[in-house]
Amino acid sequence: MTKVSMTVNGKPASRDVEGRTLLVQFLRDELGLTGTHVGCDTSQCGACVVHVDGKAVKSCTMLALEAEGAEVATIEGQANADGSLNVIQQAFQDHHGLQCGFCTPGMVMSAAALLKDNPTPSEAEIRDYLEGNICRCTGYHNIVKAILAASGQDVTAIAAE
Repeated sequence: MTKVSMTVNGKPASRDVEGRTLLVQFLRDELGLTGTHVGCDTSQCGACVVHVDGKAVKSCTMLALEAEGAEVATIEGQANADGSLNVIQQAFQDHHGLQCGFCTPGMVMSAAALLKDNPTPSEAEIRDYLEGNICRCTGYHNIVKAILAASGQDVTAIAAE
């Protein structure tokens, strides 16, 4: 067992872990942050996306020990300080960018990373960026619409699906 320490959603977190413990397991099992989902265990679905030092990563592909000293942000840390939904979360709700909700945390975290790097992406850029995230309910159209809305772009011309 090795002690790992990091800051998760602005709070210090330290635990003893086995060297093989994945970051997603650390977040879910050790810290109880179950919003980060495990969908495929093979880095294919994107349900486990979190931010590590400001970069979107699939937490099923990173060992917890690799996040030593890092700033980690999960879906649980995305709401506004008063507990209300942030602009991306609100856009997902307003534009029906979720169905079963399983992919939603990873989609929101990916959207946040995209909008940080590209504040006004095109529809094509959003679709390209989300290529590593799978929505089994086929809600991509409304997810793209939600991200466009979160970026402040007009989505009235986009047909509902």
